[in-house]
Amino acid sequence: MELKNKKIALVHDFLTDLGGAERVLEVLCEMFPEAPIYTLLYDKEAMQGRFSSKIVYTSFLQKFPKFLRKRKKWLLPLMPVAPEIFDLRDFDVVISSSGAWTKGIVTRLNTTHISYLHSPMRFAWDVSEEYLGQQKKGRALNLCARLLLNYLRLWDKAAADRPDFLVANSKYTQKRIKKYYGRESTIIYPPVNFQFPISNFESSQNLECSNLEIESSAAADKIQNSKFFLIVSRLSPYKKIDVVVEAFNKLGLPLVVIGTGQQEKYLRSIAEKNVKILGYQSDADVASYYAGARAFVFAGVDDFGMSPVEAMVHGVPVLAIRKGGVLETVVEGRTGEFFDAATPEVIADGVRRLIENEKSYDKQVIIDRAREFSKERFIRELEGYIINYIT
Repeated sequence: MELKNKKIALVHDFLTDLGGAERVLEVLCEMFPEAPIYTLLYDKEAMQGRFSSKIVYTSFLQKFPKFLRKRKKWLLPLMPVAPEIFDLRDFDVVISSSGAWTKGIVTRLNTTHISYLHSPMRFAWDVSEEYLGQQKKGRALNLCARLLLNYLRLWDKAAADRPDFLVANSKYTQKRIKKYYGRESTIIYPPVNFQFPISNFESSQNLECSNLEIESSAAADKIQNSKFFLIVSRLSPYKKIDVVVEAFNKLGLPLVVIGTGQQEKYLRSIAEKNVKILGYQSDADVASYYAGARAFVFAGVDDFGMSPVEAMVHGVPVLAIRKGGVLETVVEGRTGEFFDAATPEVIADGVRRLIENEKSYDKQVIIDRAREFSKERFIRELEGYIINYIT
């Protein structure tokens, strides 16, 4: 790459949970191994050593007690300030990986700032009313929250004007950037992992599971008689996993849910015996579950949606809501099916249609579609984009 003489820094919202944005950052670190990372909060344990070899600088928020750092919404009033005070004077190029905050960094006039946007600030723009409803606060607190959201929208619009160049992770995100920020952006789809580690239990296409008396510590005992439907996700309200659980409660079909988040306890409380909430699983075990799944279910509206493509890497068809970035990755009738509303009845009908079409899916066709979103393609496109604007 023609950037050998450039000092480069990477900036990322939070290193506190593992998700699609953090996997993008991993590839950015691979592309720029000498670049330090600046982030608002860093939880080494949660990152499981992924960035242990990197120099990581945190904001003043890292000095708060742990119980506050784990409740980021309590720190919302301070979030806009945190990225603005990073000292980035020594860098020629800064690449921010932003779903909310780090596009708002302040750089020198002769520093080039490229922001890879995973999403405009979702809770402030698209789902602000839904977000307020989920907080279940009284009128006075809701009024304060509304005032705060209005302030955050103003800040977010101003912050989006700071990067020199914007890169969107999908057409869906590109449209939202244009709507909320009034700016043009270039689409570079994120990198999807094709080098999944495999756990020590069988993970072939014949992997099956219907014995949902599952204990997450005994992977080999998870595999039994009939294939299961799968969700791999953060367990957040906007992912609509509770609605999928309700649908499968009624269908009686086996469903495995992998992930952690604020809804984990609630999901466990509503799940029937055919639904198992496994919580955190290692990458190796997740890969084995992908390989053994009958189909992958995706009910939340995401800007790209990495997990459905990860499922397709294993030749697994996807049942997804007909909204968001998944429309750019799943091909109806060839790599999966869509449903039109996140309600138990509509999802159940989608499951029925997918089962009816099951024999028409070609595993290799599904895998080939997933390969269009490879890491190699991401690196090639992003390198070309940066060189075009920097040199």
